[in-house]
Amino acid sequence: MQKLNRRQILKTAAATGITLASPALMRSAFARTTTITVASLLGDDKPESKIWVRIGEIVEAKLPGRFKFNVVKNAALGGEKEVAEGARLGSIQASLSTVSSLSGWVPELQVLDLPFLFRDADHVRRTVDGRTGADLKEKLAAQNFVIGDFINYGARHLLTKEPVTRPEQMKGKKIRVIQSPLHTKLWSAFGTVPVGIPITETYNALSTGVADAMDLTKSAYAGFKLYEVVPSMTETGHIWASGVIFYAASFWNRLDDAERTVFLEASKEGAAYFNRLIVEDEAASVTQSLKNGGKLLKPEAFEEWQRGAQGVWQDFADVVGGMDRIKAIQTA
Repeated sequence: MQKLNRRQILKTAAATGITLASPALMRSAFARTTTITVASLLGDDKPESKIWVRIGEIVEAKLPGRFKFNVVKNAALGGEKEVAEGARLGSIQASLSTVSSLSGWVPELQVLDLPFLFRDADHVRRTVDGRTGADLKEKLAAQNFVIGDFINYGARHLLTKEPVTRPEQMKGKKIRVIQSPLHTKLWSAFGTVPVGIPITETYNALSTGVADAMDLTKSAYAGFKLYEVVPSMTETGHIWASGVIFYAASFWNRLDDAERTVFLEASKEGAAYFNRLIVEDEAASVTQSLKNGGKLLKPEAFEEWQRGAQGVWQDFADVVGGMDRIKAIQTA
């Protein structure tokens, strides 16, 4: 059979109305879409899920058809520890996490959890955008968590079955804590009995008496309907709950440089969006909680709350980089 040259092919195509795709278009047409399994602890209406819609939109706009975000909501893939393990094993490609839940892999993260260290959200942001944040990202990457950006869940407050405003009222109470040495140490300092319980099991633990109290952000308080079992919220604001947008290293390592740049840009925009949503959601969550029997209380003897927590700084100074680092962050 006589071979047709390129000119003949083009002439034939023009005569028959066939459109020939360029090599780039042909590659695009046959390229596979990569599905990203994303774990979210809460539902469609909460910032924890909305952020992934935003990140997905940004990625799609810049890399059309290349990635599909499958957001699995309402903790269907487990709590933070289970999700982190899933990411390390490669079954989950992305999620959010409090730094507390990742501190088992990177103990230095606990510097962001030190009680009464940060004045406000801007103080936290300056810290994670600086040298401390860069150092923590490197340490997390070494543990197979690639960080898109830091996020802020808001301040953690005390939640109890009966009203509590003074630290001595906590003595003897069983308090649910994040499974973190720092959180255990903090609440032990107030004479409580800390019990490590995953967030997905907390409602049941509080309703059955396994725990009498816990601490949490205002947004998550309403998100998990905890006002039904611990109706009193005392606005201690003792810890600013920092978090991260993270990607599994097994997923990240398959991306090319251009794709990684897009994901980092999308994560940065997503983090700013999330932080705005949290502020709005906190107000709505307080309203929801009060309508459903929740009570908002102000702490008394605030200096005593601070004094009771100060031992944590000393105990964790060596773990988080020394007292000089803590003081530098405090005065930033």
